[in-house]
Amino acid sequence: MTTSALTNPVPAAAAKEIARRRTFAIISHPDAGKTTLTEKLLLYGGAIGLAGSVTSKKEQRSTSSDWMAMEKERGISVSSTVLQFEYNGHCVNLLDTPGHHDFSEDTYRVLSAVDAAVMVIDAGKGIEAQTLKLFEVCRRRGVPIFVFINKMDRPSRPPLELMDELEDVLKLAPAPVNWPLGDGPRFKGVFDRQKGEVNLFERTSHGAFKAPLEVAGIEDDKVREALSDELHETVVQEVEMLDELTEPLDLERVLAGEQMPIYFGSAMNNFGVQNMLESFLEMAPPPAGRVSNEEMIAPNTDSFSGFVFKIQANMNPRHRDRAVFVRIVSGIFERDMQVVDQRTGKKVRLASAQKLFGQDRETLDTAYAGDILALVGNYDFLIGDTLTSDPKVTYNEMPRFTPECFTYILNNDTSNIKRYRAGMEQLMKEGVAQAYQVHNSAQAVPLLGAVGPLQFEVLQARLLSEYQVETRQEPPSWTVVQWFEEKEPQKGRSDRDPPQVLLPSGSVVARDQDGQWVVLLPAKYLVKSLHERNEHLVFRDHAYA
Repeated sequence: MTTSALTNPVPAAAAKEIARRRTFAIISHPDAGKTTLTEKLLLYGGAIGLAGSVTSKKEQRSTSSDWMAMEKERGISVSSTVLQFEYNGHCVNLLDTPGHHDFSEDTYRVLSAVDAAVMVIDAGKGIEAQTLKLFEVCRRRGVPIFVFINKMDRPSRPPLELMDELEDVLKLAPAPVNWPLGDGPRFKGVFDRQKGEVNLFERTSHGAFKAPLEVAGIEDDKVREALSDELHETVVQEVEMLDELTEPLDLERVLAGEQMPIYFGSAMNNFGVQNMLESFLEMAPPPAGRVSNEEMIAPNTDSFSGFVFKIQANMNPRHRDRAVFVRIVSGIFERDMQVVDQRTGKKVRLASAQKLFGQDRETLDTAYAGDILALVGNYDFLIGDTLTSDPKVTYNEMPRFTPECFTYILNNDTSNIKRYRAGMEQLMKEGVAQAYQVHNSAQAVPLLGAVGPLQFEVLQARLLSEYQVETRQEPPSWTVVQWFEEKEPQKGRSDRDPPQVLLPSGSVVARDQDGQWVVLLPAKYLVKSLHERNEHLVFRDHAYA
């Protein structure tokens, strides 16, 4: 792989703007406090006057990042949201991702658009299954990981035990940046290992805040007064052990994905959040390039380029709008500029660009590599499209997960057929689910595949709330998918017909949304039989080789 030659770099002022961008996602297991942490980061960034709390209670303030009715009802994030704010000279692009298992495909697409990730861990539970799955996605993409161990204001597992578990499971060297002073009701603050300072916190009726006191060291009399003798002795011993057991923080190793900075705190009570934000922004990488045809395209390349990683319809139901989210990889965006959509070859004028903050929005005239562009209007873009002023650039950033469940979503009222079709067409463009057309089937609607069944519930809920269409699910017997192709393509076979394949009982042939042939099977044990019967075919359990 080569790096693009900067024969035409952006102007110095634009290069400075690109260098101060920080684009990252927050990932976690459900209920670890990810969206609450997002709100508090926005609060410190001056982006909101009052941080909301994630809750299903209607009387509570809604969070800025969770705006869909289903999210507010269930208190979970099911769509990824882009939020931008300024802090300490940095322009921060923060992507709040779904935490629920069923939305890992949307999260995967979002992780293609970031340069770092903050992983939120529940201090009482440690690392959980979904957290590990998202970490593996980050590892494959080479995304540096920063860890925030949350909920220290509640009874927690011992911090040394949590650190050991992270090291054992993630196989990364731990580098605790701060260390907690107690947990639960005894939690008094954090010790900043880099600065050698103790930050004591006070509890108030409205939450908690950092006291104006910054103590020079952990042996200071004021620290001893704030902690019990037992807790002070425990913390001193733990800090001494850390110096012996852990390696010094090494920024190069962090950015290479070999070491993970670890922070302790409580997002709900603002314990340690500001410390984490400031330290993270110092270490997080500026915008990284992306590979096009085995060539790395640098961010400060003069030509504009980016890729579509998310599409969201009806963010403002009154306007029936459609937002296309683009990660800018290189160059400068200017409103009304013309670009080429590499998938269609068509030139498109980007006239309706906006900066989104949850449901709030403002017109965007200029943006830089690292920024997330929201194009609002009737653009005919699809997820994965490359938009560029350089016809030689094409990005391929959008692999797919293999579905683990299938269903048909059928319209309950034929008088709504136009709204049903319009809604299904739009939601499928967003990538809410994957579409399959069963070969020679009498069923007119596509079979839908998803990572988890909650995706189907979201699709139905949005059809009802956004298109006033009631639907029902009819799950088929198929639960396993195998992509296949001929080892030696047969001459004369029409593209409309599948390669010859001997099917196990109850299995069918179908075509995915990209036109690739698949076999759908009712049980996993039949996969071996399928392979043995068809030695002339090549099978895969994922969409692309």
